[in-house]
Amino acid sequence: MAETYDLILKGGTVVNQDGAGPRDVAIRHGRIAGIGHFEASQAGQTINCTGLHVLPGVIDSQVHFREPGIEHKEDLESGARAAVMGGVTTVFEMPNTNPLTTTPETLADKVSRAHHRMHCDFAFWVGGTRENVNDIPELERLPAAAGIKVFMGSSTGDLLVEDDAGVRDILSVTRRRVAFHSEDEFRLRERKDAYTTDHPRSHPIWRDEIVALQCTQRLVGIARDVGAKIHILHLSTAEEVDYLIDHKDVVSIEVTPHHLTLTDEAYERLGTLVQMNPPVRAERHRDRLWWGLDQGVLDILGSDHAPHLLEEKQKPYPNSPSGMTGVQTLVPTMLDHVNAGRLSLARFVDMTSAGPARLFQTARKGRIALGYDADFTIVDLKKERVIQNDWIASKCGWTPYDGKTVTGWPVGTVIRGQRVMWEDELATPARGEAVLFQDGMPQH
Repeated sequence: MAETYDLILKGGTVVNQDGAGPRDVAIRHGRIAGIGHFEASQAGQTINCTGLHVLPGVIDSQVHFREPGIEHKEDLESGARAAVMGGVTTVFEMPNTNPLTTTPETLADKVSRAHHRMHCDFAFWVGGTRENVNDIPELERLPAAAGIKVFMGSSTGDLLVEDDAGVRDILSVTRRRVAFHSEDEFRLRERKDAYTTDHPRSHPIWRDEIVALQCTQRLVGIARDVGAKIHILHLSTAEEVDYLIDHKDVVSIEVTPHHLTLTDEAYERLGTLVQMNPPVRAERHRDRLWWGLDQGVLDILGSDHAPHLLEEKQKPYPNSPSGMTGVQTLVPTMLDHVNAGRLSLARFVDMTSAGPARLFQTARKGRIALGYDADFTIVDLKKERVIQNDWIASKCGWTPYDGKTVTGWPVGTVIRGQRVMWEDELATPARGEAVLFQDGMPQH
């Protein structure tokens, strides 16, 4: 007698660790239970994926969803809604909220707020500070903790550990990979007068490539001294790409779609909407990032989704906040690059699912394989669409890609066997759950 399943994804091109090919995927109790050929009669529900590619669920390991404390910009529900509308199945959210996520209590509060209220699965970075350094060995292993995040350059919020001694103390007690915002705060302070105009084109002049490179060099030195693993977030400079080639034994690297897509010409076109930390830079930096991606130096993609309301972003520079939306546009902007031949679909999958799972040791996520969570990003590689502000589900309701035509689009988001989004519509209520980690504390 044929086995029965809860759901079958039928007729699609499945992309997993052994390549891409026409296969069905059978799901039972939220997990992948079979890969091959199945009859529709074997499942209570079938999704027709003919003409579509079935990818492992996209993991966006850097988002800012602003809750608690800054909910007028975004909250966990609206940010997660944006994620699943864009084909993202799992997010790791950042600690610079109010209060900061730096204690067991603030982490547990976020988990409580997120459970079955977020549409996607979730984990939370815990901020590393001078005050909680002694608690880090416990904090980084708590349920739903993605690891420790440290800001070495001031950005949004009050988390800042800018000195070598403070960073050394944190890296000396960690066992998991620590994520860093790598900009040298001392040089930022020295260069406060580097604004040449009251226009955001000054942003990459103030926060120049040396701000980033100096900090990254300091970080690598400390990590080597103490034997720690570090993760550089949102790499933005050609100089860092070239430097880090010789340090891949201790460093992993994230790159964002906006640093791969935009250049400094966007300041004239979009003004403060493109203001980010670290900044969008000149074309030579973007070109070298693509070279680093092509050569395998860069490891994963993260959106650095950091929303602000339009009226906040439109304040005159430098009083405008840094950050832009990104979680919903990660998949379509990068699929457009796939269609343009800048990276293969296999490389995109590795940078958005297998890569994050490998670096951060998620349990049962990141692959289409038996026993794994049935998380899928289902895409139409041939679909041409115009990204528009009215598609953006974030509270802030805008994207720097408004009006951009892309080829390749997320058609469906399936999370633990539930069809959460299909053709731009939410299909099920929020049922997001905490990610499990292989090097976290055992779950009872």
